[in-house]
Amino acid sequence: MANRSIRSVPERAAAKAVTMMSDRVLVRRPDDEGERRSKGGLLIPATAATVSKRGQWATVVAVGPNVRNVEPEDEVLLLPDAGIEVEIRDEEYLLVREREIHAVANERGDPKTGLYL
Repeated sequence: MANRSIRSVPERAAAKAVTMMSDRVLVRRPDDEGERRSKGGLLIPATAATVSKRGQWATVVAVGPNVRNVEPEDEVLLLPDAGIEVEIRDEEYLLVREREIHAVANERGDPKTGLYL
């Protein structure tokens, strides 16, 4: 039997195109998830930030075919525990459902009634 080179599953997946399904939205979180300061000037470590319910803004990278109110490059507001973390081509992303998005900021200026209000 010939000795074949076998690539791991994540390595093979990185070479393929990724398409979002249903109402899924792929977002990139900002890199500034480290320490932050409170209004009073106290330093809040990154480990303490994970238990808070402080919303985070993220940039939309891709959307599924059933997503109605969000487009790529929009900024969306999410809770820190929303979605699942995924790695695609050595970059970290967050995969969420459209209903987990609490607000959308864009430059189109066409406010619509949300699907899940």
